[in-house]
Amino acid sequence: MTTNETGSKVLNDLRPLHRDLRHAIPDVYQGFGELSKAAFAEGALDRKTKELIAFAIGVVEGCDGCIASHGQAAVRAGATTQEAAEAIGVTFLMHGGPATIHGARAYEVFREFAGEAPAAAEEG
Repeated sequence: MTTNETGSKVLNDLRPLHRDLRHAIPDVYQGFGELSKAAFAEGALDRKTKELIAFAIGVVEGCDGCIASHGQAAVRAGATTQEAAEAIGVTFLMHGGPATIHGARAYEVFREFAGEAPAAAEEG
């Protein structure tokens, strides 16, 4: 994710790419959709916690689409900015320096979806 891409832009840019690939391999996408539905189903962990875990994994993997989609889903599931920050903090422990870069970008994306102004906009 570059510093000038918002989470919304990332998701919008990926949408037609996914659509084209989904048309080429619909059974694979259907199977992945079922796996996703099962993984995020309410259980001992609630959806919010699971989305924060996926968001943190996106940070560790440096996956802009994962950060954007799971950041947005975590907000929709009721995650707070502080909860996202703390999840990102765990990535620093587990992944070191690269997580500080992807984590800062992920925090900005989360704040975008939470309706908060990114830090850079507040300074200007």
